[in-house]
Amino acid sequence: MKKKQARHEGHSKHDAASRREGRSLASLLDARLVGLMLAVKALVLLFGAQAYIISSNKSLASLYDWLSIWNRWDAPHYLDIARAGYVAEGLEARWIVFYPLYPWLVRACAFVLQDELVSAFFVSAVASLAAGLLLYRLAELDEQDTTARASVFFMFVFPTSYFLHIGYTESLFITLSVGAFLAARVRRWWLAGLLGALAAAARVNGLLLIPALAFEALEEYRSEGRRWRWEWLWVAAVGLGFGVYLLINWKVFGHPFEFLNKQEQYWSKSLTWPWVGIHEAWNSIWGRGPSEAQMVGWQEFFFVLLGLALTVWSWLRLRTSYAVWMTCNWLLWTSTKFVLSVPRYTLVMFPAFILLARAATSRPVWNVVITVWSLLFLALFAARFVQGYWAF
Repeated sequence: MKKKQARHEGHSKHDAASRREGRSLASLLDARLVGLMLAVKALVLLFGAQAYIISSNKSLASLYDWLSIWNRWDAPHYLDIARAGYVAEGLEARWIVFYPLYPWLVRACAFVLQDELVSAFFVSAVASLAAGLLLYRLAELDEQDTTARASVFFMFVFPTSYFLHIGYTESLFITLSVGAFLAARVRRWWLAGLLGALAAAARVNGLLLIPALAFEALEEYRSEGRRWRWEWLWVAAVGLGFGVYLLINWKVFGHPFEFLNKQEQYWSKSLTWPWVGIHEAWNSIWGRGPSEAQMVGWQEFFFVLLGLALTVWSWLRLRTSYAVWMTCNWLLWTSTKFVLSVPRYTLVMFPAFILLARAATSRPVWNVVITVWSLLFLALFAARFVQGYWAF
């Protein structure tokens, strides 16, 4: 009798997971959510163009010029890789620190679109819409519809959300990471492993899906009467994406970890205790000029603290796998002797947007505070970025 009851409960849980998966297809076709994301995307790009014209006193003669003003800092390096691949000599040899999946997709699209910059925006546009839809679907598993939609809104108006729309890896990486979590939640572990492998070929953070998804498997193990399932081993497939990147390093430089040498030599990036880099960010507040003191000092330091606060909050209010993802990411980009780009890196901590959405939907005052803060600093950072100034 107990065996029959256990089988019945197992089938019920499997059926529930199947229904959740079926609903996910419908949610991915949510026209209202797509309209919101397209509207925000258009407003950000329009604002960037206006900010550039006003600040530089120069006109933008074509739509291509509107895209070119966003081709700053790391973005051109991805285009170099898309055009010529990785090389062992010259200035471009440094670009080995950038992971291959995004430039490969740009190169593939360029066969049709005939331009790498246009292709980069196309890849990021598709990926950013997919990231929002997948985050909505993932949040909907645990939250009310209003909260799930708000989580997407807060991701798209986050102060550094302009990186979702331009030639950077953020939108692609978030899509793959959230997709891997969603696949694990609906018990499609082969898909979680595949998406995780692609994420690890896009950013080093992809490897952090291994411990995060392992905790998701542990949650399933506990909820199903502590029965082992071999399909959980798909989590280990995440490492294959990183293996491809190491193979590229070996083929181009003869050493699989050459990227570590380049990071330390040209970007002052090497692993150390978190407080070392955080202390350097604090020193930047007092040891630099007013502008850099704000951008390299205060803003970096503030987002370190914000990420820490949200990480602690996630342990109290979210699933363990989400909290592990938040913790590992925070430790990754603070455990370096030179903390930089933390406001941008915070974007990939997607559970944070669920937490912000909960606060906003439960208390109207928090909705106002979070929204106004996000929009003000989004405008500030985006305006600086299109002018060619450092903005993460």
